[in-house]
Amino acid sequence: MAHSVSSVEASKSFGRISRQALESPLTITHHGHDSLVLMSHADYQRLKSRDRELLSFGDFSEEDRAAVASARPPVEAANFDDELRDH
Repeated sequence: MAHSVSSVEASKSFGRISRQALESPLTITHHGHDSLVLMSHADYQRLKSRDRELLSFGDFSEEDRAAVASARPPVEAANFDDELRDH
């Protein structure tokens, strides 16, 4: 089963393509570049419901918390230090 189709193929075979997208998301390409994703309404709703999902401290495992605590910003982040200074 293909995971991507051209926009021409999607246009010519929309019925078949839409049935495929009900099983798993399908990328539609335009001139060889990823352009759109066709997916089931259930998949869309599942993704959309996470847009504003709030997590609290208790939602993270000890391992997650330790990883955040030990994380260090990349050297390039120093380029933004002046944004924290009083002007």
